[in-house]
Amino acid sequence: MDFSFKDWHFTLASFFIFLSVWSFLTYGGFIEPFFLPSPSAVLGAAVTLFTEHDLISDIFASTYRVFAGFLLSAVFGVPLGILIGHHKQVKAFFEPLIGVARYLPIAAFIPLCILWFGIDDLSKIIFLFIGTFPYLALMTADVASDVEKHLIESAHTLGANRLDTVIHVVVPASLPGIFDNLRVCAAIGWTYVVVAELVAANSGLGYVIIRSQRFLQTSNILVCIVVIAFLGLATDCLFRFLRGYLFPWAKLGVML
Repeated sequence: MDFSFKDWHFTLASFFIFLSVWSFLTYGGFIEPFFLPSPSAVLGAAVTLFTEHDLISDIFASTYRVFAGFLLSAVFGVPLGILIGHHKQVKAFFEPLIGVARYLPIAAFIPLCILWFGIDDLSKIIFLFIGTFPYLALMTADVASDVEKHLIESAHTLGANRLDTVIHVVVPASLPGIFDNLRVCAAIGWTYVVVAELVAANSGLGYVIIRSQRFLQTSNILVCIVVIAFLGLATDCLFRFLRGYLFPWAKLGVML
């Protein structure tokens, strides 16, 4: 989401309205604290989690798992996606299988990941990889297939073989779009991290959420949800900044 400076007052207004409605419902006694704690109760729970329960270590654990799974997905998904988008034979072989994988119930892989890779971080990283890889591969394939044909034909005319065309034409032309896809998949990773930590975890924000649910600590659950939202937003802003820095021409819609 791109906002100009003059639009920020609308953003602040939306948060103010949200907090006002939340405060009205909770402080006014319209909703029991068990179901929806007040803003001050959530703030107090956040202070307790950070100062007494070492929430920072859980944040680092979840962040490590998300980025490890994301990087693993990028290492395999981006090259394969480029090949799918550029070679018909590779597309015919891989695209149907990966396309089906997008519709598999991701939560069903939790027991399999634990069975295959144990209860340590590796099983959670593989789970996040499974959850993001199909999307990244197919979105990258779409970007690679949209490279203007005259660029590829010009490379062939100048004597470039298939490998040279991919390296020197398809990849550079696809990089801004690939970066956008990486940004989307990083967001998907943050939405899946709680699922990855639901079973056989002893650290992470998902673990804190499950532990809080067992003890009916609704405020703690909301704190973790807000923390995940901020971490996801920070990741998105980082990708947005890097895209503008690395590919300034993409904003102009031209290819250098």
